Amino acid sequence: MVGNTVGLIALALGWRRSIWTWSAQFLSGVILVGAYASAHLSGGVGKQLLVIGVALWGWRLWTNGKQQAQDGSIAVRFATWKERGVLLGGTAVGTLAVGALFAAVPDLSWNPWPDAYIFVGTLAAMVAQARGLVEFWFAWLLVDVVGVPLAFSSGLAFSGLVYVIYLALVLWGMRDWWLRSRTVSSKSSQPVTEGAPA
Repeated sequence: MVGNTVGLIALALGWRRSIWTWSAQFLSGVILVGAYASAHLSGGVGKQLLVIGVALWGWRLWTNGKQQAQDGSIAVRFATWKERGVLLGGTAVGTLAVGALFAAVPDLSWNPWPDAYIFVGTLAAMVAQARGLVEFWFAWLLVDVVGVPLAFSSGLAFSGLVYVIYLALVLWGMRDWWLRSRTVSSKSSQPVTEGAPA
């Protein structure tokens, strides 16, 4: 419960483009590692260690200035078509690979294919967020589409509720980043929305 709640805070901080989003994601991962380890769920521990690694990478990108606009805020933009292809292709291949692993080793997951989809989708969303891509929110939306019904059908009411709140934050955050990318584009002589829908 605590880990998922901190995860919600991380998403809200991501919406605000706060550097603290990565600290919150790191903390959520650490708490969930402890929870999974105490329940002897090695698959959950492994997944959260990967999430922690991506959180550290995202924090590094945002702090070294690569994702910052001229005013010091985090710059957001739409992905290029090439970046979208890499994200979609990587997510598809990753889901197939992780799903096959989970299916082959039942101790790693209680529901292999949906779990793989949610896990790899979460990593894809975090990678897109680290790069300041508006598509970050679309990735989270696609995760929620599976995560919400799966949690409720599995009797995990609190997790389902968390995913519902995620969904609301995703919609608000998507709107904010979308509008912000348009504002940056109109002020810049360099187009930053390459690949954005017309």
